[in-house]
Amino acid sequence: MAYVDILGFVAGTLTTIATIPQIIEALKTKHTKDVSFLTFLILDIGMFLWLIYGILIWSIPVIITNVISFILVFTMLMLKIKYK
Repeated sequence: MAYVDILGFVAGTLTTIATIPQIIEALKTKHTKDVSFLTFLILDIGMFLWLIYGILIWSIPVIITNVISFILVFTMLMLKIKYK
């Protein structure tokens, strides 16, 4: 694996796990009033576009991390709707 791919995986992993604390907090408290729906919607659209980009250039780090990120951000959007 090239150092560029390792860098991509590290960067993607960090940005992917950044959403997890918010999801955990929402699940524990069942409270999402202070979470911006618009921010997470824009973020999810961005993740989806990064995924398409990763597929077009066939970059495995971009594809894998953005699939996971998209799912996590989408989960937060669903929690926002559920606990509104």
